[in-house]
Amino acid sequence: MHQQSTRQLQQRITSLSIAEVLDAATHFFSRGGGVYSAFLEKRGPTHVVLRGQGGEEVVIGAYVVPGGSSVSGSSYLFDQQIARFLSSLPGAAPVVETPALDDAAVPMVEGAA
Repeated sequence: MHQQSTRQLQQRITSLSIAEVLDAATHFFSRGGGVYSAFLEKRGPTHVVLRGQGGEEVVIGAYVVPGGSSVSGSSYLFDQQIARFLSSLPGAAPVVETPALDDAAVPMVEGAA
């Protein structure tokens, strides 16, 4: 098994909104004129499809999670650039989960129904 076999889909949680993530991806991949540039082909509310040299497709998608957005990226040849893009995003603030109260945890008041 080669070293790239587990890098087909990469993911990160960020504090940015989905729109900010998609704007950042479009800017990140279009800057510079190298062989690893990719340019916007399609944009939806939660994803962008970018096209690079030789027709290589880069897909970045995002969805809302507590504290920000979960961002994932996939490409056949642009794995390193996707890793760089994801690492350029700010991390999400830790989300503190509070335990849900259920009926067993709330003491019953006598006479209440």
